[in-house]
Amino acid sequence: MRAAVLEQVGSPLVVHDDVEAEEPRQGEVAVRVAHCGVCHSDLSIVDGTFPGLLPVVLGHEAAGVVEAVGPGVTTLAVGDHVVLTPCAPCGHCPWCVRGEWSLCANSDALLTASHPDGGTRLSRDGQVVYRGMAVAAFAETVIIQETGAVKVPDDLPLDLACLIGCGVQTGVGAVINTAGVCEGDTVLVMGLGGVGLSVVQGARLAGASRILVSDPVSERRDRALALGATHALDPATDDIVAAAHDLTPGGIGVDWAFDAAGRSALVVTGLDAIRKGGTTVMVGVPGLDDPLTYPLPAVLAVGGKKLTGCLLGSSNALRDIPRLVALAQGGQLDLAALVTNRLPLAEINVALDDLRAGVGVRTVIDL
Repeated sequence: MRAAVLEQVGSPLVVHDDVEAEEPRQGEVAVRVAHCGVCHSDLSIVDGTFPGLLPVVLGHEAAGVVEAVGPGVTTLAVGDHVVLTPCAPCGHCPWCVRGEWSLCANSDALLTASHPDGGTRLSRDGQVVYRGMAVAAFAETVIIQETGAVKVPDDLPLDLACLIGCGVQTGVGAVINTAGVCEGDTVLVMGLGGVGLSVVQGARLAGASRILVSDPVSERRDRALALGATHALDPATDDIVAAAHDLTPGGIGVDWAFDAAGRSALVVTGLDAIRKGGTTVMVGVPGLDDPLTYPLPAVLAVGGKKLTGCLLGSSNALRDIPRLVALAQGGQLDLAALVTNRLPLAEINVALDDLRAGVGVRTVIDL
């Protein structure tokens, strides 16, 4: 099959047509990928911000059609339209039984780049090819656990459905699941890529009274306003912390701050922007070379301020993907507004360059 392979950190991906995919094993399905969004997590592995095993097929925000099912599969059939998810819940590990679905033991595959049994199901010239971000969807076919492919209606366009797999699931989930934003709450969103704009939409769905957004790109700020933000700030010229206090009732600061860009400096800004008792949510993941330091930790203790992580929006993909699909089909969630470019797999490196430069929001790769 054709697949884009990262062979060396910092180098362009190479599209090969001789990558081999095994048949699905027990409890697995093979999915013919139709479309895959290009996410910053993929770029972080390409550029070496996050460590990864090589050679690897990246891509994890994908949708397609089931083309084969392995033994024991009961919930999917050949021909089903599905959205893929990087965190396939097993339903029985210590995290799943606690309702912490996105932290399922299967999420370890984000680091191991393999299936739970240690295999990758991918090879080239007899050599192992790793399964990046637990999906490996910059390829014509993906082999994934049954719970990693969630059935969606046939009339949902797959070039939009793919966004739900990561960016939308993460952003909306961060608001609804991780934070539990309530009607009337005040929110600050820092970083307005695909995830950040999904946080904005989640805050609107939750009934937040004020949704402040910050991003250096004016086009993204305008897009956020169209999607429900109430105030747009330019971090190059605006004092984000001061604005978060000035624009909230009583000047106390926002209830919730979301770092959707994965920058430790933004986490610090969020901690300063929230009210006493407020929470900052780390939706993006800072690089390993970007340590988090806070100059006055006593302020956090005395003010009861909280900081929490968030993997894939604390989502249970089997519950949340259908819920997000219903919101999109009901006109309450705008997927099309997140897509600013479409490219063939042969131009995957153009998409990565655009992401580095902050051009557009989401590029969708057509397989």
